[in-house]
Amino acid sequence: MRNFEDYNPVTVALYYLSVTGITMFTMNPILHVLSFIGGVIHFSMVKQKHKLSTHMMFLSIGLILAIIRPVFSHNGATVLFVVNDNPITKEAFIYGLNSAVMVVGVLYLFRVFSVIMTGDRLLYLFGSFSPKTALILSMGLRYMPMLRHQRRITADAQTALGINKDDNVIDRIKGSMNVFSATLSWGLENGIITADSMAARGYGSGKRTRYTLFGFGWQDIVIIVITLGLTVFVSVMLGRGEFFTEFYPLFRMNPAEGAAFAGYAAYGALLLIPVFFKIAGIIRWKYLTSGI
Repeated sequence: MRNFEDYNPVTVALYYLSVTGITMFTMNPILHVLSFIGGVIHFSMVKQKHKLSTHMMFLSIGLILAIIRPVFSHNGATVLFVVNDNPITKEAFIYGLNSAVMVVGVLYLFRVFSVIMTGDRLLYLFGSFSPKTALILSMGLRYMPMLRHQRRITADAQTALGINKDDNVIDRIKGSMNVFSATLSWGLENGIITADSMAARGYGSGKRTRYTLFGFGWQDIVIIVITLGLTVFVSVMLGRGEFFTEFYPLFRMNPAEGAAFAGYAAYGALLLIPVFFKIAGIIRWKYLTSGI
C-alpha cells in the first residue's frame, strides 16, 4: 500500500482542501484542536529538514496571536484582571487562544501540502484546465530555490573579493543591496534565456501535449469518496448548528454529544486518513521483509 502523498495530486489536493476548509469556516474549539493535532501528526510524518525550527516558528505565531486578542479586545462579561484600567476578560482570552490554535493548525496543514505538492504535481493539477497558469506556477516554484542559491553564491563571491563589509549597519545594508541587485540581474537574464529557449523549441506554435507520471486508480476513487462523504457529513452538522459556539458576552458551545459527537468523530476520521495509509504501509513493509 502506498503512502498517502504518493496518490494522484487531485486526490491529495481535494483532501487538504476539505480538511482546511472545515477548520477555516468554523470557530468551534474542538474542531480546531482536532485540526491542530492532525496538522502536527501530518507534519511529523513528512520527511524534511528543519522540523524543529518550523515547530518553533508556528508555536511562536500561535503564542503571539493568543496574547494579542485579550490585550487589545476587552469584550466579554467575565473580567479576569485589570491592567492599566484595561480589563482582561475570559471570553477574549478564550477567543484569542481558539484563533491561535486554528491558525497554527492550518499553517501545519498548508506546510504539509506545500511539501507534498511539488512543482510537477501542481503542473499536473492545473495543466488540464489552465496550462499557462500551471506553467507560470511551476516556473515560479522552480525559480525561488534557484534565486536563493544564486544569492548565496553572489554574497560569498563579493565577500571573498572584499566588496561586502560588515563593519557597521550602513555597510551591511549596502552589501545586501549589492547582492540583491546582482541576484535580480541574474534572475532577469535567466528569464530571458529561458524564454528564448522555449521559443526555439516551438513553445506555443501548436497544440500542446501532456505527459504525466501520475495514474488515477480505484484507490484514488475510494479515497475521494471517503473524503467527500466525511466532508459532507461534517458540513451538514455544521449547517444544523451542532457545532454552535458563542464567545461574547459569555462563552457557550453545544456539548459534545449526540449528533455533535458524530460530527467530531467524522472530522477526526477525516484527519486520520493519511495516518491510516502510513501505518498500513509500515505494517505491509514489515510483513514483506519478514519473509526474506
